[in-house]
Amino acid sequence: MFGRKNETPAEKPVMPAESEAAPRGGKGAPTPRRKDQEAARRRPLVPTDRKASKAAERQAAAEERLRVRRALETGDERNLPWRDRGPQKRFARDVVDARFNLGEYLMFAALVFVIASFVVPQDSTAQVYILTAFWGVFLLVFADTFWLSRQLKKRLVAKFGEVERGTVWYGSMRALQFRPLRLPKPQVKRGQYPA
Repeated sequence: MFGRKNETPAEKPVMPAESEAAPRGGKGAPTPRRKDQEAARRRPLVPTDRKASKAAERQAAAEERLRVRRALETGDERNLPWRDRGPQKRFARDVVDARFNLGEYLMFAALVFVIASFVVPQDSTAQVYILTAFWGVFLLVFADTFWLSRQLKKRLVAKFGEVERGTVWYGSMRALQFRPLRLPKPQVKRGQYPA
């Protein structure tokens, strides 16, 4: 039961003769010495001319910022920041920019309500109306943004089949920004919905 089983010895595989095997080709060059390889890889940790190195880094960073800024103004997909790239994000931007959003004016309404609450005396009934009006505007903005997110999701599914994670949120947050201050800049006019 626990002992070895009597097995028949397996036949040894036959190895092809050296003449039948494929000829081995050499590298064509001797292996470099380790010392030479390490010397070739060695670089100084600190550049010899630190001022020039810093100036070159600053220049490269400034050029990169300028490229990104131009892309944000023109909508050039290659140089946009990662959060704004992709066909679904572009589509979401175009849908949001084509419609009138109540959320664009939420900050202006909030500023008006704050100023009105300072001007109107604290103990008057007008304060109650001001606060009620502010919450009414806030609820209208919330309802408009909720409606936008539902419509945006429906349009994205119809066009792309599935929605990338975060695209609907991206569009909803864009709807809360004042249109002239949005980045990337709007590429469509109001009412010009993407196909």
